[in-house]
Amino acid sequence: MAAKRESPSPVEQVAQLWGRASEGAAHAAERLIEQAESDAARASERLVASGGFSALLGQMAENAAALAKLSGDAMDLAWRNLRLAGRRDVVRLARQLARTEDKLERVLQELEALREELAKRERGRR
Repeated sequence: MAAKRESPSPVEQVAQLWGRASEGAAHAAERLIEQAESDAARASERLVASGGFSALLGQMAENAAALAKLSGDAMDLAWRNLRLAGRRDVVRLARQLARTEDKLERVLQELEALREELAKRERGRR
C-alpha cells in the first residue's frame, strides 16, 4: 500500500499558487472593468448631450419609417404578382362593398315604401 504523503503533491502546490494569483488577478480585473464602465458612461453622456446625436437619432427614425413603408410596398407588390389580394385591393373592395350595401339599403327602403303605398290603396278599394 502506498504511504500517505504529508506534503502536497506538485499539482496541488501549483493549484494553491494559482488560486492565490487568481484572487489578485480577479481584483485587478474587477478594477479594470469598473474603470472601463465609468469611462464608457462618461463617453456615452458626452455623446448623448451633443447635437449630432439628436440628428443621428432623427435620421434613424426617418430611415426606420422609410424601411417600414418600403417593406409594405414590397409585400403589396409580391401579393399582386402572386395574383392575391393585397391591402390596397382589400380596401378598394371594402369601399365598393360599403357603397353596394348603401344602395341595397336605399332599394329596400323604397320597396317598403311601395309596399306600404300598395297596402293603403288596397285598403281604400275595399
